[in-house]
Amino acid sequence: MRFRTLKGLAALCGAEGATIAEVMIEDQCAESGRSREEEVRRMAEYWAVMKEAVRRGLTEDTTSRSGLTGGDAKRVMARVEAGDVALGGDAARTMAYALAVSEVNASMGRIIATPTAGSCGIIPGVFVSAQERYGWDDAKMTAGLFAAGAIGYVIANNSFVSGAEGGCQAEVGSAIGMAAGALTELRGGTPEQAVHAVGLALKNTLGLICDPVGGLVEVPCIVRNGFGAVTALAASDMALAGVRSVIPSDEVIQVMLEVGTSMPEKHRETAKGGLAQTPTGKQIMKDLYGKKKK
Repeated sequence: MRFRTLKGLAALCGAEGATIAEVMIEDQCAESGRSREEEVRRMAEYWAVMKEAVRRGLTEDTTSRSGLTGGDAKRVMARVEAGDVALGGDAARTMAYALAVSEVNASMGRIIATPTAGSCGIIPGVFVSAQERYGWDDAKMTAGLFAAGAIGYVIANNSFVSGAEGGCQAEVGSAIGMAAGALTELRGGTPEQAVHAVGLALKNTLGLICDPVGGLVEVPCIVRNGFGAVTALAASDMALAGVRSVIPSDEVIQVMLEVGTSMPEKHRETAKGGLAQTPTGKQIMKDLYGKKKK
């Protein structure tokens, strides 16, 4: 890739008069040796999987094998359809879609890890709801995924996207940043505005620990996907309104690295701390595995 930072990515876009998506497609083709048509076809297939995961999560049984989760997306959608949501219909629908995909993951369904399975609901939730709201075609949404990929590439190569390495800020936080930046571009924002959206989103998730109850990607992972999708909408709105990340987004990514590196091991996907070690969390572990968590 010709860029390693978000600042460099925005500068490249400016120099070429291109969007983040266009730069990413070009660089991806150069790196893979595949044609533009092939790269776009592959991404379009991922988009189809994301849309199907939303549909499945809202229409099929998503009870997880553990029995801990399932059906919350349907519950939220019922509230949306009843017209009684404080968020407003569009944001609440986004939240429901994100929950749906995350529940599909927990019930062993097919999803796209964006950037991880633990954060798989955020980008589909944001993108599918946006497509419905704005009437965008699949080609535009596929381009948006390339923009999200470019942002994820920078985060992954300068910090981390794994909960085991950097806590939930690395998984859910990265996905929120990717969704916020890509949505900003999809809505007509400049590369600079998209980059600011990333920084605004990441700042709101710094320090978020990874504490899966029972060691499963269910509690609190699924609801964090729902909340994360709404945060991405807020970050995009702020950026498009002219709100800037006072701390440059690349520096925010470095802070995420610093915070994650210093985070106690028990708060990095070990189920040895946080919500996993509450009395209820320990009881769930005992019920699931027939022994107390030490």
